[in-house]
Formats: sequence, C-alpha cells, structure tokens
Amino acid sequence: MDLGGYGMKLHYLASASVVVETGSTKVLCDPWLLDGAFHGAWNHYPPLEFSPEEYAHVDYVYLSRDHPGRFHRPTVERLSDDTRVIVHADAADRLSRDVRRLGLDLVELPDADRTRLTDDLDVELVSADTDAPADVPDAGGRRSTPASPWRADGAGSPAAATQLAVFDDGDHVLVNASACRWPSAEDACDHVAETYGDIDGVVTPYASADPHPQCRLDYAYDRKLAARDEAVRYMYAGAEAFVGALEPDYFFPVADQYALAGPLASIDKHVALRTRNEAFWHFAGSPSIEPANSLPVVINRQEHFDLTTGEPSANFTPIDPDSRREYVQTELANRSLAYQSDERPTLTEFRGLLPDAYENLEAERAEMEWESETTVLIDLVANTAVAVSMSGEGYELVDQDPEAVVTPPFLHLSMDPRLLRRVLSGSWSARFSDAWLGSHVRFAREPDLREPDLDRALDAYHA
Repeated sequence: MDLGGYGMKLHYLASASVVVETGSTKVLCDPWLLDGAFHGAWNHYPPLEFSPEEYAHVDYVYLSRDHPGRFHRPTVERLSDDTRVIVHADAADRLSRDVRRLGLDLVELPDADRTRLTDDLDVELVSADTDAPADVPDAGGRRSTPASPWRADGAGSPAAATQLAVFDDGDHVLVNASACRWPSAEDACDHVAETYGDIDGVVTPYASADPHPQCRLDYAYDRKLAARDEAVRYMYAGAEAFVGALEPDYFFPVADQYALAGPLASIDKHVALRTRNEAFWHFAGSPSIEPANSLPVVINRQEHFDLTTGEPSANFTPIDPDSRREYVQTELANRSLAYQSDERPTLTEFRGLLPDAYENLEAERAEMEWESETTVLIDLVANTAVAVSMSGEGYELVDQDPEAVVTPPFLHLSMDPRLLRRVLSGSWSARFSDAWLGSHVRFAREPDLREPDLDRALDAYHA
C-alpha cells in the first residue's frame, strides 16, 4: 500500500497495529498482522485482506510490549532485514533478546528522552507503571474506587513495562497510548501534556487483553456477562481519562482486538470487547468528553486520518457484531490451537519438570523479595494437581478439587496439559503470561483479589 504524502497521518491496520507517517518517515507500531497469535488463540475479525509484506519497508518498527498481540514474531519475521526496531530501554529482557535473535537492529531509547529519528520526526517514550494503584473516573468524570476487574485480575503480562510513545514532526504531536492503562499512566500523561502543550491526536486503548471474565471457573454464565459489561465500562472510563488528561484534537480508539479460535471460541462471547464503531458511539455521547475539543475518530483498515486536514481517507464502514459471532462459530471454532497436535503428557513427565520449575520460581521470589500466603493449585493430569506455596514452603501433588485440598487464599489454574507441558518446559515461545493473555488458562480465586507480584513469580515457573 502506498504510504506516501505530506503532513502527519495515522494509518490503521488491525488491532493495535498502526503506522505513523510524516514526511518521508514511517513507523509501524505493534505489528500483529497474521492470524494465530498466542498459540492460535487470537485471530483477526474481519479477516485480514493484506499481508505483512505490504509494510515490510517502513523506516522503524515500534514495539510497546513483548506479548504476541503486539510483538508477533511471525509478522516481524516477514519485514525487511534492515528494519530498525524501537523499544523502551526498560522493556522486558525477553523483548530485546527476541528482537536481537531475529537479527534486527535494536534501538533502545531512554525514558522520557526526546530522540531525533529522522529529519522529519522525533520520538519520546515515557514510562507508565501498569501496577500503580489508584482510583478511576467513572463515565461521568467523578473520582471513585469501583470493584474493577483490573484490581482482581490485572491488565497485562506480569511485570510488563509499558509506555506512551510521543511522535512529533515539529508541526503535529501524536501520542500512542494504546499499550497503557489508566490510572497507572496518569503521571506519564501529565509529563506529556506539560512538555508538548497542544496535542493533535491520541491513540487510546478502550478494550482489554485480559482473560477476565471469560476464563473464570468460579463465575456462572450471568455473572460472566455482568463482569464483561463492567470491564467494558471500566476500559471506556480509562480511555475518557486519557482524553481528559491530554486534551487532543482527535482521539483514535484502538485495542487488542481479537476473536478466539478452536475450543476457546465457546468463551469468546464473554470477552470484554466492543467493536470500534460501538466504542465510537459511546465516546461521541460521553458526558465526560467535550466534542468541541476532542473528536473520536475510527479509521478503516489500510486507510488513514490526516492530522493536517482533519480528514479521513475514506468513510468508516461499521462492523456487524452478528457477523462477527457467526464467523467465530462457523470458521474460527473449527481451527486447531498450536499445541493440540502434541502428544498428551503423563504424570511422570510433569513430576520430572516440577522440581526445577519450583527452584526457578523460588529464585524469582527471592529476587523480588516477595511472598504471599496464597497457594497456587495447577491442574496436571489423572485428577492430580500441584499445590505450590508462594511463601517458600515447597509443593506437593494433590487432588484437583481446590475446596478439598487447600484453604483460602488460593489461586486455581487449569489449562490443556499439552500447553502446560510447553510452559513448564521453559520454551522461549511458551510462558505463563502468554497462556494467560491468550485465554488458555481457566482460573478461580478465593478471595477474588489479584496479586500482580504473584503473576510475575509464576512467569518464572518453568524448568
């Protein structure tokens, strides 16, 4: 596709994948342009009608996170060998390591340090701490402390470093905040607002990549529906807070938009996700956003919005939710997940992996200087689970029924044993956080409170 032109343009591709273009410089952000992320779980709707090769010769790729919905290795592998990849200097080690493993030119930028990329464009990456506790504004702009799904279940991979990316061509300022969450990005937004003043556009998140509530073992059907709608409202309120803090002329709601495949298709209806046209109409009518100051904009795939003229390259075509549901049920449900072709593991195999996995978890806990009274119960095979202490008291094999073998507080995890073997084996391509974000892990908690440090420790639970 021709990306040529003048002024600053935002091109929308899919999910959180966009291209920032100004003058002769093009930056591809968070490329996920093929189906099958997270072991086959995440897929695009509508189906993509273009290939990554059409964007193989951009000047830079910016990666905000290390999860496959934003750094999708099969997509990045199909880009040009001389692609330069921008990451925050504090990004997860796995992200930098995997970029180098692909043989690409890694550009690590310090926090809050404006960098000249080309004669046409500066960029600044500003850290946003995903785990900072704070209250959130509701849809009316009031401060409150609701029982949010993020307090219970988190909004991303463990210990993930996220950031705002600020693109400045001297005439226009565009902020990509799609990987961040409110209120943890509040300080970063304050810095950007004070530094740049007038902001032309903000790419805002409005939906979640979280397994809550679709993966809850302890929620009945109606409770999942209610929790889904609560999560949608929470994310909407977060997007509105970004707009209020940065006061852009235009804001572009994008998200980790995905449809679940294979056996996970049955829980897709509970994912806390709305179409972008549904999000547009919500924001257009939101009492907390003054449309005379900040206009919501949605862009068709492979079309763009010109920040100079304030015009899109084409009128938006809405997505029909009924057609999406039919596609999930008739097409995606028939696909296989990556691990379903593996042989089924035995309890003996798991017994061989557990000692080293526990040793690595304990090493991570020691480095974190963290412990918890929570017991993590992970289903294995043959009606057997492993109960893992988060306070250094070891582990034991027990019955799978959590109510029979552990007392609160506990976290009960269940996934396909073939994927669990991949995770416990320590493959670079399989870790707990990816299985979690991919909606492969069913879970229950008692009490229903998330422990972010527990998530981080579990990511080290492999042999």
